[in-house]
Amino acid sequence: MSLNGRIALVTGGGRGIGKAISLALAADGATIAVNYRRDEESALATVAEIEKAGGRAKAYSASVENWDEDVAMVEKVLADFGAVDILINNAGIASRGQGVADTDPAEMERVVRTHAFGPHYLSKLVLPSMRTRPRGDIIMISSVAAKSLGPNGAPYNMGKAAMEALAMTLFKEERRNNIRVNVVRPGLTETEMGSRLAKATQGVQSMRDIDARSAFGRVAQPEDVANVVRYLVSEGAFYLTGQTIEVDGGGMMALPNR
Repeated sequence: MSLNGRIALVTGGGRGIGKAISLALAADGATIAVNYRRDEESALATVAEIEKAGGRAKAYSASVENWDEDVAMVEKVLADFGAVDILINNAGIASRGQGVADTDPAEMERVVRTHAFGPHYLSKLVLPSMRTRPRGDIIMISSVAAKSLGPNGAPYNMGKAAMEALAMTLFKEERRNNIRVNVVRPGLTETEMGSRLAKATQGVQSMRDIDARSAFGRVAQPEDVANVVRYLVSEGAFYLTGQTIEVDGGGMMALPNR
């Protein structure tokens, strides 16, 4: 699945699912712009891993819900690489697990802005260059939480639902410009956030404690999600747009995953 010559911007690309996506797309030949908010060390480590394997990558700092920081980041990416062919809206944060009555309004705004405003801002910013390319791809990394809409997570549910609404609007607008827009919904995935949530909600000390009752005998790995993304941006998915794919082993727990 060659992505030679294509430029991918992966938000939250230095850790968890984002790192797996960055490495997978780089392995297929894409140049990777690895976005991070705070963890510069992880982003630089991901860049180094890509470069060690013979790929090309660079790290960029921006908090995705901040318009000015997004503008500055995209300007730098375009100056360095000329265009963005692939945008992976992956950066995310979790809710604090409170009911609506107990949720701090500041938390609600912060979580929704990260999951909904950020992807809107970045899509807007990359579209001008993406429209000039032979093909564009925008992938929203959502969550099965957007389907199950469980209790005690309204900010996260709202943010992911709004992200998916953006995707379903955007694919209709940009299809004429050879841009595909698709949604990937991971279930519980073994990342730092996923492990933390599993401990808090299920009383386990390790993801290994729930492997036996997970689909196919193990909890989903970041690479399981990344492999779906690498397919969606490949020539094999030339005719796919406006689709939502759940990566949850056929029905897993609706928990935030990064």
